[in-house]
Amino acid sequence: MRYPTTLAALLLAGIVGHAAETAPDAKAIVRAAVDHWRGVSSYSEMSMLIHRPDWERSMTMRAWTKGDDKSLVRVIEPKKDRGNGTLTDDNDMWTFSPKVNRVIKIPSSMMGQSWMGSDFSNKDVARADDIIDQYDHTLLGVAEEDGITVYEIRAVPHETAAVVWGREELRIREDHVVLEHRFYDQDGELVKALETLEIEEMGGRTIASRQRMVKADEAGEWTEIEVVSVEYEIDIGDSVFTLSNLRNPRD
Repeated sequence: MRYPTTLAALLLAGIVGHAAETAPDAKAIVRAAVDHWRGVSSYSEMSMLIHRPDWERSMTMRAWTKGDDKSLVRVIEPKKDRGNGTLTDDNDMWTFSPKVNRVIKIPSSMMGQSWMGSDFSNKDVARADDIIDQYDHTLLGVAEEDGITVYEIRAVPHETAAVVWGREELRIREDHVVLEHRFYDQDGELVKALETLEIEEMGGRTIASRQRMVKADEAGEWTEIEVVSVEYEIDIGDSVFTLSNLRNPRD
């Protein structure tokens, strides 16, 4: 009578083992989403709208990225903000303002502060891949929306990670488009959420073309970023990502 029991155990072990082999890797899903958004390199033109209950402010920007650690964002309009720029190279970040004609390095303690008065932080603009290297990832669930598989993932920072958030949660489509990105503090309270409002084919891939960042305790305050155009996998020299180019644009 032990044979059937042993056979059943072996069959069950085989099923469990197969499920483990085929279960989606949460970290790989997040990595693919980051790679999909940035590409090996990219150049984009965007607009940003900062909304408050009693006023709105808009601007247009150009952005360049290369690899995981280089990015440059420069404001084009309005005229009074033209030339303001933000440069990221590895873990370092600088801003430049033509009004004061000064390059300022952003200390790590200020990476969580507002960028250009928006609901995006300096860290958001840098789009650093800390969420990959300094977090543990758990697949919370898999659903289907409009015929597309959507993964819900929780990312919890390592104990030694130098990050602001207590955890982050993402909803990512199987084509690597991030539908939602929620940020929680150390007490588990939702602080802000990035929601994708529009998805389009641009630059040869499907991307989130319009996204809105909303603070949890200020529902009437939000910031939208819309991608007007984008090119991926283009030749961008390292000279673009220098303090010299930040101060004196050559693009």
